[in-house]
Amino acid sequence: MNALRQALVDTHTAATLIQSGATLAIAGDESVLAGLPRGNWIGGTIPYFMAQDGGSTTRKHVFVTAMDADEGLKPRIAQYDPEHLPQVCTDAPDNGFSLIILPAFSQMHFDYAKNAPMYDDMYIKPIVGWISGMHLDDTGIRVPKVVDGRTGALLENRAVVLHVPLPDNISVNVNIVNLFSQGCGDVMQFEESGFEASSCIINGRPTPFAQYLKAIGHDTRLPLVADYNGASINVSFKSISDTDGKVEFYGPVFPHVEYLLARPFGGSYETAFAHASASLPEASFSCNCILNYLHSELEGKHTGNVIGPMTFGEVAYQLLNQTMVHMTLELH
Repeated sequence: MNALRQALVDTHTAATLIQSGATLAIAGDESVLAGLPRGNWIGGTIPYFMAQDGGSTTRKHVFVTAMDADEGLKPRIAQYDPEHLPQVCTDAPDNGFSLIILPAFSQMHFDYAKNAPMYDDMYIKPIVGWISGMHLDDTGIRVPKVVDGRTGALLENRAVVLHVPLPDNISVNVNIVNLFSQGCGDVMQFEESGFEASSCIINGRPTPFAQYLKAIGHDTRLPLVADYNGASINVSFKSISDTDGKVEFYGPVFPHVEYLLARPFGGSYETAFAHASASLPEASFSCNCILNYLHSELEGKHTGNVIGPMTFGEVAYQLLNQTMVHMTLELH
């Protein structure tokens, strides 16, 4: 089994790969993805990358993950609407993995965050991927999209997936780098599901959430953290409005879930992230959160051996925020 190839490339190189018949996952700005030829690829909109030469923000290049099929095993492209998304794992190969891309803030994003842990075959068949986004300067102008390269369609409320079969002597190892754990402060619950909230029940008392965060001087680089059966699941802060008191998130919050603000870590954000990622081996697939990119000021810097798109959310089985997902293929 040849390793999956990952690199930030120009559009001519990407087009040549597509026209060669290669099966690809491609990340890039919407304007660039829309101009690529049709072929065996899926894509998602994002202009932020950890490239082979360091962190890069570009609307002219695309990040390509090429999937080399051996022994006649060919990856299969699938597209899912909200009704059929729950069958994504049952459609996956018995040995292999699935790579999924979903558009941020869409119904698909919400549904996957809420329901993926209950999907049939979840945690039995590996699934990794990311949430597409857009340049932060385009907020309110463009919306995140995914692309089915077979048709070139730019989709706002669909998921695109590569189901990748592997030989029986290859196994998949999925790792998550999460800097955060629950702190020991106030307990928060939300009355409604969604990507924004105006109020929050804090220690049993309804409280305007934006006012609370400002009153305690919270560093919004530190996310909300929920404990799901021992797994720390982050919900990252997107913005706090002074005008309407709304707090926006990069992932949805849900009722009946207890959230705590993340525990601060010693030293700088950049140092903590560099230490966490330094020893990781070269990945077959990886992605990293846009907030790690911004808060660690990764433009022009490296994250060890890890390269990939910087995203609005990550998938390692379930939906994650403010993490790095790292997948390797292992011969046994």
